[in-house]
This record gives sequence, C-alpha cells and structure tokens, in this order.
Amino acid sequence: MTEANQPDDQSPVEETPAEAPEAEQQLDPGAPEADPAGSTDNTEGAGSAVPPSEEESSMDDELATTQKAVTELTTDLQRLQAEYVNYKRRVERDRELIRENATYAALAPIIEVLDTIDRAREHEPLEGGFKAVAEQLERIVTGLGLVKFGEPGDVFDPTVHEALSHLGTDPEVTEVTCKVIAKAGYKIGERVVRAAQVLVVDPESS
Repeated sequence: MTEANQPDDQSPVEETPAEAPEAEQQLDPGAPEADPAGSTDNTEGAGSAVPPSEEESSMDDELATTQKAVTELTTDLQRLQAEYVNYKRRVERDRELIRENATYAALAPIIEVLDTIDRAREHEPLEGGFKAVAEQLERIVTGLGLVKFGEPGDVFDPTVHEALSHLGTDPEVTEVTCKVIAKAGYKIGERVVRAAQVLVVDPESS
C-alpha cells in the first residue's frame, strides 16, 4: 500500500509577537517622593520648642551655680569691707581717747598753776620774767587742746558750771546767770577737765 503523500517540509508556525506592555508612565521630576515610612503630618509640632540637649542643660546649671557663687562672694566682700571700715573708726576713736586721756592726765595738775596766774593778774598786770613764763605756759597748754571757759554773764549750765553760792536776784537776768567767776573752767574737746566755779544770781520772780 502506498503511503499518503505528505509534504517534504513542514512549514513552521509563525508566532505572533506579544504586544509590548505600555510604557511606564514617567514620574514628574517636581513631584515629591513618597514617604517610604508612611505619610505623617509634617506640620504636627512645628511650633513646639525643641527640648534642650543634656549638654545645654548642664551648661545652664553650671552658669546658675557660678552666678550664685559670685553673688555670695560679693555679699561677703561688702560685709568684710563694712567691718573693716567700722574697725578703722573704732581704732581712730580709741586712739583719740587715749591721746585725750594722756593730755588730761598731764594738764590737770597744771590747772592750779594757771589759777595762780589768773589771781596774780587780778591784782596787777604781769611784768618781767613772770609775764613771759606765764604767757609761754598758756600758749603751750592751749596748743595741747586745753580750753579755758567761764565768763560773768554766762547762763548757768550745771554740766560745765559748779555753783558755789547764790547772790540773790538780779532784775537784769531772765534765768540763772553766772555773776562771778571764782575759778575758770577748762576742757579738752568736749570733755570737762574742771567745771567753772561760779557765784550765780536768780531772776526776780514775777
């Protein structure tokens, strides 16, 4: 039996090429990229203050501590300065008191000599060598700070006058007045070395 005639070569089946996928749409270069971690609200907390770091907090603490220490030291310095000024004043006051006491001790006995000179003047003017010595002595004690006080007509002051006697009343005075100075008074600064010994008169009663 004769085999059926078949074509010598089988024609290959042409495959229709698959259509190329549509070109991927290009992204707009100006468009923002998507947040890979997910979209979050970027405006949230935009106005809130950024908390300071630990280093900044430490610096602030150190600054506050330093300012406090400076304030305390300034206060201590002012206190010490005030104490030093007061100390200097006390020293000067004590020094002046010591000097005044020494002058008082040295001049108190000389007052009797000055009384003798005053009584001599009441009798007659001083002359010769006695006058020169008397005037020199008076200049010396005056230079040392001894001040003589007490004059007739002074208003009686019990802090600087010693009333030896009352001489009655005087219509010319309005208060107790020194009429006669028996012995002059002397003082050094505000310190009375000896009160003036006086005789006083009272005003007439109305």
